[in-house]
Amino acid sequence: MPKVDDAHFAARRRQILDAAGACFAREGFHRTSMLDIVRESGISAGLIYRYFTGKDDMIAAIVAEWHERRTTMLGDDPAAGYLDVLRRVGDPGTRAELQLAVQVWAETVRNPAVREMSRANVDRPVAAVAPALAGLTDDPESLARVFIAVYQGLVLQTLWDDGLDHAAFVRAVGLLLAPLGFAEPGPDGEQ
Repeated sequence: MPKVDDAHFAARRRQILDAAGACFAREGFHRTSMLDIVRESGISAGLIYRYFTGKDDMIAAIVAEWHERRTTMLGDDPAAGYLDVLRRVGDPGTRAELQLAVQVWAETVRNPAVREMSRANVDRPVAAVAPALAGLTDDPESLARVFIAVYQGLVLQTLWDDGLDHAAFVRAVGLLLAPLGFAEPGPDGEQ
């Protein structure tokens, strides 16, 4: 059997994950079958199983990618990065990703491995931001978790309410961050 190069491997893996993510966002994890993923990807089941052991393996890969992407978005200035993450929620192109995020959060109740990964995706940013919040409160971890809950709440509200004013939401969060010394709102409250 010919050996595939890293670029081909990565492209095929991406194709499978994109197909699985689209199916999961549309139908949820439990209503999505491997056959659905095969159809969506246009790749044979046998080939998919060379890349992933099953749906749980795909879910784990998707959650790991999210963590990497969010960490990159936060960058060197977590407050500005956080506001960018909130702004991205309002991008209509992220709707399927938001739907998938809610599916992942629901899966944490049932699947301990997904729960551990999702917890790590909360615990790492909390640990990274808490030292900067230490001078503001006796419980910096809880304050960091409040801002994560704001993000999670915005995701849910975005999916529930097509008319949600994301710019106003981000301005309001910027106003909350400014007195903490993490962001200075502009004249219109924009960061």
